[in-house]
Amino acid sequence: MKRIAYIFLAIAIPFAVVSCASQRKMKTLQSGTIRPSLALTKEQDFIPDIRKDLKAQRDTFVIKDGDKEILIMKAIKNEDGEMVAHDVLDAAVVTARFRNVAERNGRVDIEFQVIVPQSMQDSKWQLRFRPQMHILQDTLDLDPVIITGAEYRKGQLRGYQQYEKFLATIVTNPDEFVNWWLLELFIERNMPDLYAFKTDSTYVSDEEFASVYGVTEKEAIEHYTDDLARKANNKRISRREKMYRKYVKVPIVTDGLRLDTVIQTFNGDFIYRYVQPIKTRPKLRKVDVVLSGDIYESDTKIYDIPMSDPLTFYISSLSAFVDNRERYLTKVIERRVEENTACYIEFASGSFEVDEMMGNNPEEIGRIKDNLISLMQNEKFDLDSIVVTSSASPEGAVKFNERLSQKRSEGISDYFSKWMTHYQDSLERERGFAVDEEGNIIIEKRTQIPLMGRSSGENWQMLDRLVDKDTVMTEDEKKSYIYSADINDIDQRERSLQNLGCYRHMREKLYPHLRTVRFDFHLHRKGMVKDTVHTTVLDSTYMNGVQAIRDRDYEVALTLLRPYNDYNTAIAYLCMDYNASAMQILESLERTAQVNYMLAVLYSRRGDEQKAVECYVRSCSQDPTYVHRGNLDPEISVLIRRYGLNAQPEDEFEYSF
Repeated sequence: MKRIAYIFLAIAIPFAVVSCASQRKMKTLQSGTIRPSLALTKEQDFIPDIRKDLKAQRDTFVIKDGDKEILIMKAIKNEDGEMVAHDVLDAAVVTARFRNVAERNGRVDIEFQVIVPQSMQDSKWQLRFRPQMHILQDTLDLDPVIITGAEYRKGQLRGYQQYEKFLATIVTNPDEFVNWWLLELFIERNMPDLYAFKTDSTYVSDEEFASVYGVTEKEAIEHYTDDLARKANNKRISRREKMYRKYVKVPIVTDGLRLDTVIQTFNGDFIYRYVQPIKTRPKLRKVDVVLSGDIYESDTKIYDIPMSDPLTFYISSLSAFVDNRERYLTKVIERRVEENTACYIEFASGSFEVDEMMGNNPEEIGRIKDNLISLMQNEKFDLDSIVVTSSASPEGAVKFNERLSQKRSEGISDYFSKWMTHYQDSLERERGFAVDEEGNIIIEKRTQIPLMGRSSGENWQMLDRLVDKDTVMTEDEKKSYIYSADINDIDQRERSLQNLGCYRHMREKLYPHLRTVRFDFHLHRKGMVKDTVHTTVLDSTYMNGVQAIRDRDYEVALTLLRPYNDYNTAIAYLCMDYNASAMQILESLERTAQVNYMLAVLYSRRGDEQKAVECYVRSCSQDPTYVHRGNLDPEISVLIRRYGLNAQPEDEFEYSF
């Protein structure tokens, strides 16, 4: 009895120790003395290696300006205030809560560390961390980070093992429920002829089997099947989902996770480097990252991890260097303007009288009237004249069609001329009349708008286009038409078409489209005396390209700005990482502060550090604001740190080139 008590005690004590340890950790967590945190990555990890092609690194170089030399080196001020070369050691602890990150090609990499203190880790716990990103007004849930204790994972695996044992009890082959031994014994004793089939390969159909023995093979098998066992198996099959939930209370999830690691030993803090690329968007200046989470023991949540302090990432973009000045184009404005439209007015055979009610004439005539009203009431233009050109279809003699076409154009001109006169009279009646100071009625001189009829004869060009696009005519028929079209004599050509099998289709379906009437409206700008005037208008294409840069839609910007090949085009190239094209443009421009800074970025990307520093220093000399801007761009910030470019006071940061 004492032996049993000692064994029980020996087992209970370790559990009690573990339980007490977990309880102490929980109390520490609740007190707020320990908690997970977010931290920035180390600076040397953050700054990209942009000097890919250099074989050796120079700590010091000289920039010459005539007789003047400027020495650039890795340097700091000593106790006497003098600059001395030195090696820069990275800080062991990062305490900053913000960082400037560079946007390149419309993307930004947000890098941070998830740090879990050793005292927060427990073998029986699972820590589930949920990073969140705040972008403008949106909140983006990032992939969770999970830290699983070894004992917790064992519990998960035990659940899967128990579930696998349950699945092993399910019979998947229905033949296992048939007592084949009894079935065979029954057949051997009562159906010797059938039993002979055991060694006989002769095929016997189910119908033949039933005719000889009175039952089918299926019925015989059903008779010797353990129905109770089968039902019990079916019940187990139906309970698979329920049993999964019973045994696997905490499933191992792999999808949608950034990390799920099992902590075996607790040798120190757990640190995970989290990298989240994001697309930039218009007006995006900063991104905040926070961390929260939960602690689980078995399937029970035992603690809510409070929200961490945010890490702030300020996004710097080369789009900030875009030149927003408006660009204008010189535009030549002509005094005289022309507009035209075509309509299809039908005539009776051989007639040139306008029948308002014939076919589709009401609609076509109404459309022309609407155009005339719009032009006569236009506030910017005066209508000077109208040329009406009529065309005919090829049937009949050429000379007859030309005369008929001319008559029809004159008939249409006369019709609309009368209508326009009537319409102008109506307008004058609506306006009333004006009198002068002496009481006399002022009669405004009406401008007559002439309509001139012209004939274009048979419209063979239109017929060529209609035949080419026609879907009814065969390719052979179209080739025959082309052959006939080569006949110079027009009347002979039309007679040749009459012999084609497709002529009826052409005459009924295509010829009506040849009887067109074209209206050419000749106008002039009101109040304009000169034939041409030169003016400036905003270049909308260019300004849309500038706006696309501001919106960080660099592909659209480059499409719009490429023909201009100017400074803003170079900015678009830079943002797309098309460095050679950007360099070609910038080197041809005047060396302003902006241009020098952009060249510094490009030379840094190419690994030419001397030229990069030279251009950066010159830009700062021209505009001191670039002293601070250099820390925002990785191409420049790496040079600032490497050579201590901004270590001296701003009032001493003056260089002449």
